[in-house]
Amino acid sequence: MDWLWWVGAALVFALIELLSLDFVFIMFAGGALAAGAANAAGLPLWAQAIVFVVASVVLLVTLRPTLIRHLRNNTPKAPTNTEANVGRTASVVQEVSTASGLIKLSGEVWSARAVPGSPLLAAGTSVRVVQIDGATAVVEPA
Repeated sequence: MDWLWWVGAALVFALIELLSLDFVFIMFAGGALAAGAANAAGLPLWAQAIVFVVASVVLLVTLRPTLIRHLRNNTPKAPTNTEANVGRTASVVQEVSTASGLIKLSGEVWSARAVPGSPLLAAGTSVRVVQIDGATAVVEPA
């Protein structure tokens, strides 16, 4: 019944992995399962500990890099932060010229300027974000 302690440790490591999502603790969980199998085979505690360490290190060195590479290659790049605002529509709050202005974008007020050659954009006009330049949205009429 001592092998249940190793299974319990494997479950705890798996739960911690759910919080970290770094493929480290799941490798420790695999080592704990291997130590549990060693216990079930009748090995003494010191041998179980060695099995745990060796199995964990082998998994960390061999399986983890493969899993990370697979995850990075198969996860689509989603735009985040300011990149996600490019292409969105906004509403002009304060007249926007090629030099200055304010827009309401995704519920927030942003400083904005119109693209070169664009007409003066009056308050209430719908615009489209072309680019984010620092903390300023570059817009054009929608």
